[in-house]
Amino acid sequence: QVQLVESGGGLVQAGGSLRLSCAASGRTFSNYTMGWFRQAPGKEREFVAAISGRIGNTYYAESVKGRFTISRDNAKNTMYLQMNSLKPEDTAVYYCAADRVPKGSTQQREYDYWGQGTQVTVSS
Repeated sequence: QVQLVESGGGLVQAGGSLRLSCAASGRTFSNYTMGWFRQAPGKEREFVAAISGRIGNTYYAESVKGRFTISRDNAKNTMYLQMNSLKPEDTAVYYCAADRVPKGSTQQREYDYWGQGTQVTVSS
């Protein structure tokens, strides 16, 4: 069993930055694909970014490319999402997720473990 705990959310003005963190339990963190998803009010949860296990290939939703950067520190069992040039439409609850398969995935259904989420609010 893997437990995921997100942190770093908050309120920021448009154009600002935030860095989200996801701390994971477990001894095989480096093998997991790790991902970020978000859910805005009244909308379905959507893919934001992912980083594969072992190699560390990265994947981004078109809406965040060039603004968000996903990374991981396997020594600390932690994943990050650096969010720059934030827009009001980035407002959502951001969820961290882990997939036991290291190949990398943008599909929610392939993720095995989920965190509780952290709120990000971007004011205009």
